[in-house]
Amino acid sequence: MVLETKPADFLKVLRSGGVSINVYLRRICNFALDMNWLPWPIMPKREWPPVRYKPKRGITLEEHQRIAAREPNEETRAFYETLWHLGGSQSDIANLRAEDIDWNDRVISFFRRKTGTAVRIAFGDSLAAILQKRPHDGFLFPRLGPMHEKHRAKEFNRRCKGLGIAGVSLHSYRYAWAERAKVAGYPERFAQEALGHNSAAVHRAYAKKAQVTLPPLEEYEKKIVPFNRTLAKDEREPAGKHANSAEAELVAIAK
Repeated sequence: MVLETKPADFLKVLRSGGVSINVYLRRICNFALDMNWLPWPIMPKREWPPVRYKPKRGITLEEHQRIAAREPNEETRAFYETLWHLGGSQSDIANLRAEDIDWNDRVISFFRRKTGTAVRIAFGDSLAAILQKRPHDGFLFPRLGPMHEKHRAKEFNRRCKGLGIAGVSLHSYRYAWAERAKVAGYPERFAQEALGHNSAAVHRAYAKKAQVTLPPLEEYEKKIVPFNRTLAKDEREPAGKHANSAEAELVAIAK
C-alpha cells in the first residue's frame, strides 16, 4: 500500500487536514525512508505545503477577569489567577506545592516539568493574597495537580465557550505574560528566565503582538540636567572657594 501511494494522494490529505496532519505525515515519510521501507520519497520536499500555524494571542485582562468571575470553583479560579501572575505552563503551575513557596523572601521555586530546569521567581501582594488561601502543605491545587493537562484544557475551553471568548487557551496566559512584560519595560533577560526560553527570537515571537506606546522625546529632554551651564558657572568661581568648600566637608566628616 505504501509503494502504491502517489503524491496526489498526499496532497489530497494535506489540503483537507490541519497542522498536525502535515507534521505527522512528514514524520512518517521520513521514518519510512530512514528504515529503507521506501526506495525513494513519495513526494519531493519542495512540494510539501508549508506548515501554517493558526495565529496565537495572549489572553486580555478583561477576558481573564470575566473567566475568573464566572468560575464557581475556588481552586480553579485561584489556578487561573496564578497563571496570570506567573505566566508558567499549565502543568508547572498546577503541580506547585506549598513547599515551593519561600514566604520570607516571597519567592516561588520549582523545576519545569518539560526541561527540568530550575525556576525562581518572586511574587507581589496580589499573588500573595491568593497563595495564602491555598493549602499549607502538599499540592496548592489538589484537584488540578493530578489531572491530565488535556482535561484542564477542556475545562478552560468550556468556560471560554460559555462566555463567548474565542482564540485563547491555557497557553495564552504565557503569551499574555510576555506581552505585559514587554509593555511594562521588564528586562528581556528576566522575561526569558521566567518563561523558560533561552532564545531571544523565541521570546520576541511570544511578545510580537505587544503594543508599546513610546513616550514623547520632549518629556525626556526636559529631564536632562544642563551640565554645560553648571560647568560654566563653576569655571567662573574662584578656585579658592572650591578648596574652602572641600576643607569644610572634610571637617564635617571628621566630626
